[in-house]
This record gives sequence, C-alpha cells and structure tokens, in this order.
Amino acid sequence: MNPHTNLPDGQRDVRLDLFRGLANWLIFFGHIPDSFLAWLTTRNYGFSDGADLFVFISGYTATLVYARMMVQRGFIIGATRLWKRVWQLYVAQLVLFLSYVTTIHYIAHGFDIPHLMDQFNVAGLMDQPVETLTQALVLRFKPLNLDVLPLYIVLMAGFPLALWLMLRWPDAMMAASVALYFLARHFLWNLTSYPAGVWYFDPFAWQLLFVLGGWLALGGSHRLRALANSRLALTFSIGFLIFALIMTLSTAIPPLQSLFPDAVRGVFVPNDKTYLAPYRVLHLAALAVLVVYFLPRESPILQWPVFRPLIKCGEQSLEVFCVGVYLAFVAHFVLITVSDSLFAQIVVGACGLLIMIAVAYYRSWSKQVDRTAPRFVFSPISIETEHNH
Repeated sequence: MNPHTNLPDGQRDVRLDLFRGLANWLIFFGHIPDSFLAWLTTRNYGFSDGADLFVFISGYTATLVYARMMVQRGFIIGATRLWKRVWQLYVAQLVLFLSYVTTIHYIAHGFDIPHLMDQFNVAGLMDQPVETLTQALVLRFKPLNLDVLPLYIVLMAGFPLALWLMLRWPDAMMAASVALYFLARHFLWNLTSYPAGVWYFDPFAWQLLFVLGGWLALGGSHRLRALANSRLALTFSIGFLIFALIMTLSTAIPPLQSLFPDAVRGVFVPNDKTYLAPYRVLHLAALAVLVVYFLPRESPILQWPVFRPLIKCGEQSLEVFCVGVYLAFVAHFVLITVSDSLFAQIVVGACGLLIMIAVAYYRSWSKQVDRTAPRFVFSPISIETEHNH
C-alpha cells in the first residue's frame, strides 16, 4: 500500500487548537480541589473530560506533524523528530515536577499546612528523598495532578512504530489498538507506580484515544464523514449525551438516581477513568459528532475574536498545560488561606486563565522572534579584521 495516499492534507484545522486550549482550561479548573470551578468542567456533565480530549487531539496533531515527515524523509528522521519531542516533554515534566514539589514543600512548612504534603502525594520526599526523586526520573513517582504528561510521554515514545504501521495499514493498526485496549481492560495491564499502586492513566488503555486521533488524521475522518454528518448519528449522539448528563448528575442530585435501576448505575458509577471505560470513548465520539455537525472546519465562528485566547492556548499547549497545573495548586493555596468564598474562587479562576493566556501569547511571540531573527555567520577572517580595526 502506498503510504502517500494516507497523508493528511496539510491544512491547519483551527478546531484542534480551539479544543486543545479548551482541554487545558478544563484541566486547570478540574485540578482545583473543593471549588465550584470544577463545575465548569465537562466531567460533571458527562463521562469524558479534558484529559480524554487532550489525549485524543494530541494523537491527531502528532500525526499531522510527523506523518508527512516520515513518508518524505524516512522512518529514521520521523522517529528521531518524534523522540526529540518526547525529550522536550520529559524535560517539561521534570521542570514542572521540581517547581511543583518545592512549592508544595515550602508552603506546607512555611505556612504550617502539613496536610498538603499528604494531599498532594509528596510526603515521601521527606522520608526517602533520593529514592523518591529517582523514581520520579523514571516517571513512577507522580504527585497529585502530574499524571497526564507522563502518559503523553509514553504514548509519544511508542508512536514512531505505530505511525509507520498506520501509514501502511491504518485499519489493521486501529484494530490492533482496539484489541490492546480490551486486553488491557480485561487483564488490568498497567504500569506500576511508586511507592505502590499503578498509573492513574493506564497507557495500554489510553493509547486507544491517541491512535484513534491518528487514524482519523490519516483518512479515517473522510471515510466516516457521511456517517458523522448523518441525522442518525446526530440523534444518537444527542440522546447519549443527555443520558450521560443525567447519569453523571445523579451522583450529586440523589432524586435523579431513581431514574435508573441500580444495576445500570453500577455500570457507569463510579466512572472508570484509569482503564478508560468504553462509555468515555463513546461520550467523546458523541461530542465529536456534534462538533462536526454544528462547527465545520470552514465555519466563520472560528474567526470570532472571543475564541482567539482559547486558540492561542491550544497552539502553545505544552507551556499552557504546565503553567495551568502549577497555578491550580497556587489557586488552592489561596482559597484555603485567604478565602474560599464564591467571589474568591471566581477571582483565582479568572486570574489563572489570564496568566495562562499571557503565557500562550508570550510563547507565540517569542517563537516568532526566534524564527525571524537574523542569523550571523562569523568566520576567522571577519574576526581578525575586526581585531585589526
């Protein structure tokens, strides 16, 4: 099979940046514990949340970036460029980890709030600092809320081979991904964490969303376009989203529980996030159908100025994600030491978003400066001439 036939068209889909930025905002809100801001995230109104969206779009965009490179310049070039990105992600994880744990340690002891050490899973640093830091280097030790980036690193590290196979046999690769997903769920395959337990996001299960994004980028979306735009898909998606909404709200609103038999609620509550329950995938797919139907790629809505901050945050996703995770802890600290009133929660949430947006615009400007900066070539002759003058 000619892999050129599977290459994406190369045109930038602004919706990817829009929803990746939205995923970062949702993750920020969701990481602020005991706050009404969590009610601004999709996890309280359905089965999937910002993490599902982030992983799915990451797989789609990684394929857009590296598929053409791998075909035109070979597997080695494509793989090494992918692993270069993995290294960047790994460095970002380490910088975020060090900033995160030192801030938690300083605040917990400096402000006499010792329970923060246990709440954010960093107490082990006090008892076994060298072993704990060593485990952090191999991504086995992860403080609270630092689980998404290690998952992304592992998925990207294994993606070169998956992308090479998908360029040649996309449907077979997608089928293999589905098979691995169900095997992982059945046998509970997962990576171990330190000091105990397993990864909060099981990579063997969550790879399904990553590969699904890649498969759609390599022609799957075109083959499913007629189905995604059909009235049947739209009707089913709306119905399933309403069901997911009521089922999820039934946890917080007890009267809604009477609408479902206990056996049915037992399937969906609690929501299985670690092993990516099938209904989470279906929920994300239903949301995607609504986006395809009501927000096409050429929609003028995407040019509205109100969406520019979201899109910019999606374009600079890594930096915004890292800052958002850190700011979520800072917001929690402010709320438990200053005030946890509704007004205070709104203020810290708005300030967090403004800082994330500022970081996104700064990184965009900085990268533009680097691309347009003149390059000077120095030679021994020019240096000698300058010295003589």
